[in-house]
Amino acid sequence: MTPSPVLIDAHHHLWDLDQRPQPWLDDPALASIRRAFTPDALRSAATRPIAGRRLHSTVAVQCMPDVPETEDLLALAEREPLIGAVVGWADLTSPAIGDVLDRLLSGPGGTYLRSLRHLVQGEADPQWLQRPAVERGLAAVGERGLCYDVLVHSHQLGQAVRLAERFPDLPQVLDHAGKPPIADGDLADWERQVQRLAAHQQVVCKLSGLITEADHDRWTTADIRPVWDILLTAFGPDRLMFGSDWPVANLAGGWNRWAATVDELLTDCAENEIHALLAGTATAFYRLPTRG
Repeated sequence: MTPSPVLIDAHHHLWDLDQRPQPWLDDPALASIRRAFTPDALRSAATRPIAGRRLHSTVAVQCMPDVPETEDLLALAEREPLIGAVVGWADLTSPAIGDVLDRLLSGPGGTYLRSLRHLVQGEADPQWLQRPAVERGLAAVGERGLCYDVLVHSHQLGQAVRLAERFPDLPQVLDHAGKPPIADGDLADWERQVQRLAAHQQVVCKLSGLITEADHDRWTTADIRPVWDILLTAFGPDRLMFGSDWPVANLAGGWNRWAATVDELLTDCAENEIHALLAGTATAFYRLPTRG
């Protein structure tokens, strides 16, 4: 049976600043998104179809390195039909990581927890992902059938490659394509590292967060296309998934402008490739309900 033409946003954020502060939003450059963003706000923002598909399901991703935010997201997923999975946070370096994960999985909305993420992009240690304590935590993640979202800057991609080498059985997804330096225009080092990472079959990649790596005010589809082409060649459509990075994407045009750009970039793709990019890869990786 042919799958129904649904669209999955595999990467977005939600926050209510009255309920839980987000100190990272104190940066003056982020003033325009320093307010609450709810699932209803996402529904209102995400109106532009991609390849004739409209938003059907999403993956909500943590922002804060604290367990209570993850608990909030899981509880929200339990009552919010738009959210199909949650990427949460727990302290990978803690000796109690296994107990914390077990508590999250058995708590309200725990069945929606599918992956863990740490903001490695903010860690100064160039081998943070290779710390023994972190590797013990990642082993606990894998033992519970969870995945890992890799959030690194382009200059940290070597850590991601070593992670893939050391954890061949842990499903991993590269968030925001490793943050290619689109605004700088020099993609050579990023491309080399992405190709190394893509050689590991347990690793997939999110087509997300690209417009905020470009010039926020002046970017065009032509600025994104070289990155898109590199990722398609390296990973193939069956290991790529669409994500909006909303509402952070609002800093550079918003959900609908990114959707229109993806729609344009998909012009030369076959229908099975479009399905993989817009629904299939995310469904398989995050074990989302299937349609069709």
